[in-house]
Amino acid sequence: MSGAEAPDAAKRVDFPLRRTGGTFPPQEYEEFREREGLVWSTMPTGDRVWLVTRYEDVRAVLTHPKISSDPRHEGFPAPGRTGGPPAQTQVPGWFAALDPPEHDRYRKVLIPEFSFRRIKELRPRIQEIVEGCVERLLAKGSPADLVTDFAVPVPSLVICELLGVPPVDRGFFESRIRVLVTLTSTDEERDEATKQLLRYLGRMHTIKRRRPGDDLISVLIRSEALTPMETAGAALLLLIAGQETTANNIALGAVTLLSNPQWIGDDGVVEELLRFYSVADLVPLRVAVADVEIAGQVIKAGEGIAPLVAAANFDGSAFSCPHQFDPGRSEQHHIAFGFGRHLCLGAHLVRAEMELAYQTLFQRIPTLELARPVEELVFKEAGVLHGLDTLPVRW
Repeated sequence: MSGAEAPDAAKRVDFPLRRTGGTFPPQEYEEFREREGLVWSTMPTGDRVWLVTRYEDVRAVLTHPKISSDPRHEGFPAPGRTGGPPAQTQVPGWFAALDPPEHDRYRKVLIPEFSFRRIKELRPRIQEIVEGCVERLLAKGSPADLVTDFAVPVPSLVICELLGVPPVDRGFFESRIRVLVTLTSTDEERDEATKQLLRYLGRMHTIKRRRPGDDLISVLIRSEALTPMETAGAALLLLIAGQETTANNIALGAVTLLSNPQWIGDDGVVEELLRFYSVADLVPLRVAVADVEIAGQVIKAGEGIAPLVAAANFDGSAFSCPHQFDPGRSEQHHIAFGFGRHLCLGAHLVRAEMELAYQTLFQRIPTLELARPVEELVFKEAGVLHGLDTLPVRW
């Protein structure tokens, strides 16, 4: 379709769409992949976006130099009820919403702290945190909610420790983050939650400047690459990404493994869980800053784009039998962590947390089982990230 033509009204759909059975990507994604070009959609705010659902097309969007992550560009789709900080341009240091060279300034400082080697060094401490969470789960007794009592505390305690945040403040962070990632939160509620978190992290910056340690906030201060406000904003992004996405991954993976115990301990299970659930499907919104062509569709400068991660990870041209959970599959090129310059910094950390969480949980509680049928589980219909509200278990 020529860029001079108005998008076909028949192709327009409302976005976001619900997952099929709470697990698989929306059925419509398959239909969209079969259409020529892209799909023109309307977000809850009224903003229009192009939905990108094919694996190669999503990767093309995430790497195109004329497609931007920066919401300061005209036409960037306002997320509104899709969650997240309501005005990322008002959060200095929110580097996920920046393009090079600004974006690179943050990654240069942080990449060494999230490298494979660094996370390998941290594994013993992550293991201690996981062990502690299992101990508290056992002390509380059966039955329990694996989301509240395990999946959330593990990544929350890990990221708090990495940032140098006292673990006693974990409840404050979890409650504020929950507001930011819930679709039904108002802009006013998200504004207030963001301000509270930034005020706290600003105080942490002051404390760490006087008494530095080996935590990430101290690392950012020592780099002298960021202002105090930028440091607080970067820490906020790491806190949200480090807690919520991993908690959802751990809980969803536990459902799969409890339902299919033959996969417990399989070397490929973590990678397949990441592909299969693609919890951050709705996160990477973009805008064209010049006319570009994706899948034969001309996207005009100023038009919004939603590259859909879950759709890409279920594209049959990239993954054989994508609706089948297969830890032994040969295709290990999922984009659950994104792709290109915005590839998730914490990918190695997430993998380590998931691996150690499952390994420890099922070794320590071999009789663990679901306390409710899978079809009765409540998925997060009101969350920007895919996950479970609760996961009742017993042993």
